[in-house]
Amino acid sequence: MPNWQGIPHDQKAVDVLVLGGGAAGVCAAIAAARSGRRVLLVEGQGCLGGSRTATGVDTFYGFYTPKEQRRIVGGIPWEIAQELAARGAAFERPNTYGAGTGITYDVEQLKLLYESLVLEAGAELLFHTYASLVQTEQGRVTGIVLANKLGLTEVSAQVYIDATGDADIAARAGAPFEKNAAHELQSLSTIFFMGGVDTSTAKTISHAGLAERMREANQSGRYTLPREEGSWHITPHPGVIQANMVRVSGVDATDPYALTLAEVEGRRQTQQYVRFLRDCVPGFEEAYLLSTSSQIGVRETRRILGHYVLTEEDVVKGAKFDDAIACCGAPIEDHGAGKDTRWVYVQDDGSYQIPYRCLLPQGVSNLIVAGRSLSATHGAQASARNSAQCMAMGQAAGVAAALCVEQALPAATAPVQELQRRLLAQGVILSASVGASSQIIPN
Repeated sequence: MPNWQGIPHDQKAVDVLVLGGGAAGVCAAIAAARSGRRVLLVEGQGCLGGSRTATGVDTFYGFYTPKEQRRIVGGIPWEIAQELAARGAAFERPNTYGAGTGITYDVEQLKLLYESLVLEAGAELLFHTYASLVQTEQGRVTGIVLANKLGLTEVSAQVYIDATGDADIAARAGAPFEKNAAHELQSLSTIFFMGGVDTSTAKTISHAGLAERMREANQSGRYTLPREEGSWHITPHPGVIQANMVRVSGVDATDPYALTLAEVEGRRQTQQYVRFLRDCVPGFEEAYLLSTSSQIGVRETRRILGHYVLTEEDVVKGAKFDDAIACCGAPIEDHGAGKDTRWVYVQDDGSYQIPYRCLLPQGVSNLIVAGRSLSATHGAQASARNSAQCMAMGQAAGVAAALCVEQALPAATAPVQELQRRLLAQGVILSASVGASSQIIPN
């Protein structure tokens, strides 16, 4: 149990303030704290992990290229994956859609691991707290007002990292961003878990067969299943499966009223899919709903307009950049409003690079953005938003922030070669040509 008495709860000035404790924010905080900086990580919920825990997603994607199964993400993300495996809390499995090997884990174990790594690195952690106001002056963030049960507290830092997933800090600081109309944004999904599943029998139905049964169920008029190619997979627990089937479209998740209705709709759809599985899929006859995610999963909202905008063309052709801070081989996975999902795969060597410039919002000199709100087009973001890449972006943001504090530099003028040198020294993979072939657990 952590010794909370040793943590300064009234801290109002730090070197690096990380807003958002999802996959990107966790790695950013760990990286900055391990670099010797005073770090505060702020998270609105009562656990770390964001979409990797609270929204029910239990699999990391993006570690491997789909075709060659070459590992292209290392550093802190790989350290996390290895530790989960060492605890017997993770295993590898093929992606249903051919998007590369995924690492499925025990969600509760990941919560614990994220917390221990953040605290052991020396960062301070603050749950149930939100950034309510961003103060700026002459193109710099000068302070952020945090809101929680104690009231309002202003915290200042030398460098700020926006890992909110929605570019909340960048937007409130006046940085430009893009956001599609609600009907053009990727759909939202409520993840659910079921117990009592005879997985051996259920596996006899292929994914194509499952999709056909969904179409037939819709045509019968007895079910309303908005997505007809959803999937389920096994978990570390016998008889327990995770299902990603719900599709709530036409929602701007930065609108709290629309998001509230989406939560309600997601749970309503869950009941439809559970009934369908029990009625129509062998192996689910005695299954029951264990839980739904504590919050609906959001794939896309704001995307900053950074010093470079990653495009769908960059992704597909496997673009490489001099200021690369991460690699990605994940295909474009665009969950539109229809019943299907658009998949487009990376060409060339099966991977592309994410440049540091995509983490730098225009007009705010001491702010770095990491995670799915990076500077990218709608199509490119549908690839780069994968969890391994978000964690890799977070590590890069944390190291860059520490470097900027150390040298008193704006984020945009951080020496890229030195940033890359430090990342490489931490086991980060910056080129697919030197990617690793080893896997976390032998298949």
